[in-house]
Amino acid sequence: MTQADDRILETLADTDLILSPRVLEANIDYSRHYLSTRLGMLRDAGLVDRVDEGLYQITDRGRAYLEGELEAEDLEK
Repeated sequence: MTQADDRILETLADTDLILSPRVLEANIDYSRHYLSTRLGMLRDAGLVDRVDEGLYQITDRGRAYLEGELEAEDLEK
């Protein structure tokens, strides 16, 4: 997990919206390409869902991670 991952999850949780890498890029200071890569990894870890092509929302597992109920090491198992 990176600082960008935390920012992505926090933004998705705070807004409770379905967002694209482009919208995230406009709101947090990372490139769209980097955000797309990280969103794919977060999806693989079950922290975000891809709702449609290029659209993501946080999952209950992602919220649990933000609340400290899951550790980064637990995500790699």
